[in-house]
Amino acid sequence: MSKNKEVAIKYIKDKLDKKTFLSYIEIATITGFHPKYILKLKKEILDGTIRLEHGNKNRKPINTISDEEKNKIISLYKKSHVSIRKFYKFYGKRSYSCIYTTLRDAGLIKKDDISNLIEE
Repeated sequence: MSKNKEVAIKYIKDKLDKKTFLSYIEIATITGFHPKYILKLKKEILDGTIRLEHGNKNRKPINTISDEEKNKIISLYKKSHVSIRKFYKFYGKRSYSCIYTTLRDAGLIKKDDISNLIEE
């Protein structure tokens, strides 16, 4: 969480409690946020829905490749005798970088192996 967000929340709460005479535009200028964001924070404070960390923090991305699919890619590639590019075109369900990273992490591709970059 940004330290500026903590400061903004403090100033907004002070303004709501009538402890300061700063305007929302002045709070935005002090904290470096856009005035609309300050008003959004104010609404969240009033609704009691304010969160200090992002809602998606510590969540697995929805488009992450599963371990089952990784194992399938690895086993298929081990059985084949083609370049990564031809394997990518054959597999077709994931991007080239996803397949390349999966195979590299499994130790099937060396970082400096240029022959994998040349299409057969």
